[in-house]
Amino acid sequence: MTIRRLLVAVCLMAGLTGLVLGPSRSAGAAPKSGPVVVVHYNADINELGKRFLGGALHHAASENAEVVIVQFNTLGGSITSMQSMVHDIFASPVPVVVWIGPSGAGAASAGTFVSAASSYLAMAPATNIGAAAVVGSQGQNLGSTEAKKATQFVAALMRSIAERRHRPVAALDATIFKARAYSAEEALRLGIANAEVPSLSSLIAQLDGRTLASHAGPKVVHTAGVPLDQVSMSLWQRILGFLSNPNLVFLLLNLGGLGLIIELWTGGQTWIPGSLGIICLVAAFAGLSVLPFSWAGLALILLGILFLGFELHAPGHVFFGATGTASIILGGIFLLGYFGSPGLPGYNPSVSYWVLISLALIVGLLVLLMAREVHMSHHGKRYVGPLETKGLVGAIAEVSARLEPKGEVIVGSESWQAELKGGGTVEPGEQVSVIEVDGFKLIVEPLSEKKTAKSKPKKS
Repeated sequence: MTIRRLLVAVCLMAGLTGLVLGPSRSAGAAPKSGPVVVVHYNADINELGKRFLGGALHHAASENAEVVIVQFNTLGGSITSMQSMVHDIFASPVPVVVWIGPSGAGAASAGTFVSAASSYLAMAPATNIGAAAVVGSQGQNLGSTEAKKATQFVAALMRSIAERRHRPVAALDATIFKARAYSAEEALRLGIANAEVPSLSSLIAQLDGRTLASHAGPKVVHTAGVPLDQVSMSLWQRILGFLSNPNLVFLLLNLGGLGLIIELWTGGQTWIPGSLGIICLVAAFAGLSVLPFSWAGLALILLGILFLGFELHAPGHVFFGATGTASIILGGIFLLGYFGSPGLPGYNPSVSYWVLISLALIVGLLVLLMAREVHMSHHGKRYVGPLETKGLVGAIAEVSARLEPKGEVIVGSESWQAELKGGGTVEPGEQVSVIEVDGFKLIVEPLSEKKTAKSKPKKS
């Protein structure tokens, strides 16, 4: 009995201890550790790259990741996209590590800012970083005043990044003012890089137990035995990257417009040109959504396509065809990056002059040829086969537009241009006989002399 009571008491004490300590342990315990998120970034720094990195950092935060490692390789990109990426890195609750690798990779131009903003920067052997001098929108040197303003702006951003991440300000300033670039060994010696690491696995092993900065404060990261979460661009993002090629965008815009013009020219008899045209236009606008395009350039291209449509439906006015072709060429020049603000080298999207001139001329010539066919069908001669000629000669036609001596007649429910042989006039509604077929024109004569009012000389 005593033993039973003792067991009950022990069980009650254990239960009470569990109730008391259980919640306290749960409340004080650290949340379950997440994976190491590895982001594979091998692209320009642009709108698409900004969205990709931002989405990867959000995913890492939602998974409570230990650390985010960005495997980085870029030639640079736009200042605005770079600023957004730096902001996302600083705002990430998960520490962000940049590894410029593998060997042969680089973080040039705008990539220097992103790399410097990381909590920990590692570089593989035979990689480089730097060359972040400001240039014009087409890669050209800037005027003194404009260059000074743009350079001072990005240099101030670089200094703020360097001070926040405790990197050497002078060495990073030189990448802007002197366009300096550093190898992995030089960057490590100057203190720009934190380590020279040959592989991703070596970096993950080095990070174990390190304290890294994050938006939530310093964090000790544990990477030993932690699963890896590989993040790459999705299929849709890769398609967008393909469609964002400036030459392809210009090609799709013109092919889409040409498809719609052909659809209107054929009177909607077939849905294929119009459908393909709409698909091309949708793909072009999808590509433009991640490009720094000019609305003026886009408007010029669409206006040029509209002028070519006018030429097709009002044939004979070469003005519309020439103006439409010139408008497409100018639109292609102004569409991407021509009047953009100063930027960083490595990312200057523009349409090739060879592409825009040749394509605009081809589209313009096609439309002019179609317009010529329309014009000839209304005003030129057409081939009439022997059987049709035999059937028309001797047929009775009704005058639909007064013959004086030229006009129109109706034969077999078809309207034909006609000319009265020997001159004179025949009123609408009267009948004539077809005596000859001359191309698209019928030579006719009245059925009786009474129905013809020939002009006779007056007697003096």
